[in-house]
Amino acid sequence: MTTAATTATETIDTSKIKPVNPPHRLLMAPGPVNVDPRVLTAMSKPTVGQFDPYMFKVMGEVQAMFRTIFKTSNKQTMVVDGTSRSAIEAALVSVLAPGDPVLVCVAGRFGMLLKEIAERAGADVHVIERPWGEVFTLAEIEEAIKSVRPKLVATVQGDTSTTMCQPLEGLGDICHRYGALLYTDATASLVGNDMQADAWGLDIVTTGMQKCLGGPSGSAPITVSDRAVEVINERRSIEAGVANAGEIAPDADRIHSNYFDMAQIFDYWGPRHLNHHTEATHALYAVHEAARIVCEEGIDNAIARHALNGRAMSAAIEGMGLKLYGDQSHRMNDVVGVIIPDGVDDAAIRAQLLNDFSVEIASSFGPLKGTIWRIGVMGVNARKDAVLTCAAALGNVLERNGVKVSTDKGIEAALEVYGE
Repeated sequence: MTTAATTATETIDTSKIKPVNPPHRLLMAPGPVNVDPRVLTAMSKPTVGQFDPYMFKVMGEVQAMFRTIFKTSNKQTMVVDGTSRSAIEAALVSVLAPGDPVLVCVAGRFGMLLKEIAERAGADVHVIERPWGEVFTLAEIEEAIKSVRPKLVATVQGDTSTTMCQPLEGLGDICHRYGALLYTDATASLVGNDMQADAWGLDIVTTGMQKCLGGPSGSAPITVSDRAVEVINERRSIEAGVANAGEIAPDADRIHSNYFDMAQIFDYWGPRHLNHHTEATHALYAVHEAARIVCEEGIDNAIARHALNGRAMSAAIEGMGLKLYGDQSHRMNDVVGVIIPDGVDDAAIRAQLLNDFSVEIASSFGPLKGTIWRIGVMGVNARKDAVLTCAAALGNVLERNGVKVSTDKGIEAALEVYGE
């Protein structure tokens, strides 16, 4: 029997829909990036049940590897099933009860996202702001903490909307001095930039797979300090039908989300493996392989690789005569901001780059939309040939559109960085 589905514009014969066959792209935007082929291979492995001993083995190895990657000894290090935003929401809704004061540091789109999620959790949200393209000093954050006395300080380490990397060393000590927890969104910065959860006193750190980890979007690693676990467990509950007789019963102050209840996720990943949701088996395989690849390379070597290739891309951009965006002393290793030359059609250039070279770069958001291009040098694409291909393609497209750039000089500048 032939079936049809009607969309707003056409009728589709659903019996004749073809298998997906996406085009090959070199994804040099700030995520998602090309998935490492080894990760794709891991995703094709056989499915096992969620209570299979092999599943528990994989989960345990994922926890161990992410302790290495986050540079932490936190017992509660695991993965939230969902995109990187899922772990952000899980962290904030699990710590912040309605009315709790929170201080959010906003200097780009993703600081604004933290503000919105905290507001939706019903927290008493206080914001300090810096212009996009700048970072906060620890002193100005401390002044705000003194005034607000927050339960939680929420920061973004690497905000891809601005390409800036917020300094964090020492901030944990400041937060703890005033009785606050420190949360950091490291979605786009982990593995590409130094992140020391324990040494810097970071209580909760979340990330995503689709950036420097070189995996597919859909899983969100998180690490939680003992200090933060204690706060989360104050609102801990166990679902009816899972709890044993006499265990903690739900109460009015329980965490206001079931799926994003970190206390329940701790129990799911812990020794009891209390059923919370059905683990995304093949996504977990991807997480395992991506983490394994980073650990095999060595986390500090991976950071150095991103730094090298980020420098090379920056050199190529400046070498061809374009200008970099923002304070380069605080730029993320893995995202380069390029000021779009006057009179250049942002969307047209990116479309031509994609159509002619299958290379993708991105514009930005808010006040920077159409003002800068953002080039990601992340994961498996943080390599010499990807950088040179992207730079050469961008230079060629600009030259064909009448922009005065020197592609050859840009390539030479990048090669000089690699030759150092």
